[in-house]
Amino acid sequence: MGRSGLVGIETGHLREPGRPGHVVLAQADSAPYGSLRSRPLPRAERYALGKDLRHQVPRSALADWQPAADRRSVVDQIREAHEGRLERLVPVRIGRMAASPYGFLRGTAGLMAADLATLPATGITPVICGDSHIGNVGLYGSPSRELVLDLNDFDEAHPGPWEWDLRRLVASTWVAGRQAGLTEDSCARAVRAAVRGYREHLHELSEQPLLERSWTSFGVDRLASATKDPGLRHEVERAAKRARHRTSDRALPRFTEVVAQEAPDDTPGGAVFTRRIVVEPPLITRPEPDDAPLLAEALDNYLSTLAPHWGRLLGGYTLVDIAHKVVGVGSVGLRAYVALLEGSDSNDVVFLQLKQARRSVVAPFVHGDNAWHKHQGQRVVEYEQALQTTSDPLLGWTTVGERQYYVRQFRNMKGSVVLDGIGANALRDYAGVCAQLLAKGHARTSGASMIAGYLGSSDKADDALATFARRYADQTEADHAELVKAVQRGLLPAERGV
Repeated sequence: MGRSGLVGIETGHLREPGRPGHVVLAQADSAPYGSLRSRPLPRAERYALGKDLRHQVPRSALADWQPAADRRSVVDQIREAHEGRLERLVPVRIGRMAASPYGFLRGTAGLMAADLATLPATGITPVICGDSHIGNVGLYGSPSRELVLDLNDFDEAHPGPWEWDLRRLVASTWVAGRQAGLTEDSCARAVRAAVRGYREHLHELSEQPLLERSWTSFGVDRLASATKDPGLRHEVERAAKRARHRTSDRALPRFTEVVAQEAPDDTPGGAVFTRRIVVEPPLITRPEPDDAPLLAEALDNYLSTLAPHWGRLLGGYTLVDIAHKVVGVGSVGLRAYVALLEGSDSNDVVFLQLKQARRSVVAPFVHGDNAWHKHQGQRVVEYEQALQTTSDPLLGWTTVGERQYYVRQFRNMKGSVVLDGIGANALRDYAGVCAQLLAKGHARTSGASMIAGYLGSSDKADDALATFARRYADQTEADHAELVKAVQRGLLPAERGV
């Protein structure tokens, strides 16, 4: 795979603006590397180009939402998303989506991408997260074991319209606010704070040198200092404390047990004891017998995708056990495994997660993506590294049969802020931080000056996107009701509470 999404930073990849539908990326995007012999447009000119786009796509158009006349039914789109998934887990996925409108929104990134493709856009196409809902931000450990905050799910990452990420973030903020029992005015304030945070931070970053903006990071202290709300401060401290304890060695009592196995007759003492991952159906199960050796071979092959030091380091561990483990909402039904590796003694352990990677939901609306992304696991890894300031050093990819995977640490000091019952001020402050992280990610790839020029310094985009967020929250609730009705009528199977 070429580094197409990482090429030509700040050139501002552009399609014809204002036209909904398929996004056509600039030819420069398909080149594997940039050229040190070409000089990009001056920053002021890129800013002016972005500002000129307002004539073709007014900022008021960011408020647009009305379902297309030929919009496919929610049930049909959900069924299509289940193709290729493990059939026994489909009811679990439906149950999690049916639990709430926010759960529904989390599980339907593809449905929203299809909706957003019907809307006008500026044509500026950085690498986007593709699934930037407000819950897709979390804490994790950096290679130096510092606790950092960033976007943390990149299954759908892909070059695409920056507006799509921001629209999904604000819509999810409004839906989460309603679910927490907040007023419409409180939801609107949270959304405006998010857009303002994105707009102002992107403008700030666009004026920095490229390398300087690539080092910008958010520590847990910055999140705590971004709010005066005592409830959010307390939740941040609680999440950080829990995250620091979420490491591989501390996972041993929770996920594993020591069992006796038959030993050869000449083994001293008779029985041999080994550690195994505890099975908890339907969420944690044993892999199919024929899959186990393929998974072991795939993990060996994964080592070659790491930086040499980390590949050599993991080569000192031995694969002890592997199990299938259900994760998330949108990912339920895709293959996802947890592997237990053991070092020189039983307390020296590493948990790895292998997660199936499929074509991004953004990809069907971008011409030519198949030429870039021959391996979807590699796509996830490279774009995660593009959008995050610091990434998991054990992030790599591999293949099992015809399925492609990315691999990462399973217990890497991961944590998140709980949104259930969040207060109005806390949601406003947290949404603003999430939007700044989104701006940071976009500014690390391409088009920051053009986006900054388009958005400008007024609150016109803030107001427009607040209108969109309310409209799409209404749409999400209507779609969720349609899903619940389909479950009640027996059209879709659901297993709730799992």
